[in-house]
Amino acid sequence: MRGCQPIIVPPATTVVAAQQVISGPPVPPIARIRLYSPDEWEAFTNEWACTLFQGKEVVRSSGAGDKGVDIAVFGAGQGFAGIWDGYQCKHYDHPLRPSDIYVELGKVLWFSSNGDYSAPRSYTFIAPCGIGTKLNSLLKSPDKLKQELIINWEKSCRKGITDSKEIALDGVFRAYVDAFDFSIFKGKQPLALIDEHRSSPYHLSRFGGGFPARPITPQPPTNIGVHETRYVEKLYLAYADHLKKSVNSIADLGKPVLREHFSRQREAFYQAESLRIFVRDKVEPGTFERLQNEIYAGVVDTQDDEFDDGYQRVVAVTKAAQEMAIAANPIALIAQTQDRRGICHQLANDDRLKWTR
Repeated sequence: MRGCQPIIVPPATTVVAAQQVISGPPVPPIARIRLYSPDEWEAFTNEWACTLFQGKEVVRSSGAGDKGVDIAVFGAGQGFAGIWDGYQCKHYDHPLRPSDIYVELGKVLWFSSNGDYSAPRSYTFIAPCGIGTKLNSLLKSPDKLKQELIINWEKSCRKGITDSKEIALDGVFRAYVDAFDFSIFKGKQPLALIDEHRSSPYHLSRFGGGFPARPITPQPPTNIGVHETRYVEKLYLAYADHLKKSVNSIADLGKPVLREHFSRQREAFYQAESLRIFVRDKVEPGTFERLQNEIYAGVVDTQDDEFDDGYQRVVAVTKAAQEMAIAANPIALIAQTQDRRGICHQLANDDRLKWTR
């Protein structure tokens, strides 16, 4: 049996890196996807579809009873009654052959003829070893694909569409097949899939490669933004506790050291906000929130210590955040000192950290 084309790794011409000794040589994405289980392959394809078709409803149906549709992409609120596109995931050790897909074609034809769902606008086969030459040629010649399916119906489809009965290609159903538009059936090659998956928040965790260069965070605006209100209010209370007088604005801080401290906290907050936005579409949902939770867990005991005033508590907590070790979260690799301090103020903004009793 002819398998996928081998991935040829050239002989080493450079000194082996330390990380390679630990993890082995890097594995190209096209080779990684061939190691997936069928379920992992469907999950990967689902990630791709959710990213590519944002704003539409993407539904994954795996296992028995999926009626030939692993992943369906619907218009909002329309479902199978409206216009939809189907994706069939095949995870074999060889490029897809016509014999691999005949039964799936039969399912689409049978269930759409019965009214289980409307005929899809498109129906695409996706496989980690790609679409084989013969199948690719048939997909580009819809009439020929129809003829080949009819020829192979008895062998490939009659007993394979449902477990409850055999499906004969005759009568009304045969007329439906003859009139069906076979140009909806397509194939997608894996390299194109991987390239489009790059914009998915799951891409880095699947294939690595690191984050792109992070842009420089601009200076905070002069005026306090609405989204800063809560943590700024808490800083004013901390300064008031230190000065033993009311603080309602920057002008009330008096001491240059407090003004400079306040300016640094705003810069740190904006730095952390910039980090949150930067990684939002590059890591799995919830990753930044887990970083916040890690920092909270690392500083909450410091927050609960006894201090002379709230200002001293702010200084101690943000210093603890700066010094704590964070290795498990992928964002920690690019988190800077100001990010950690700024996350403390994000936590204050969310009423998770407090500077005064």
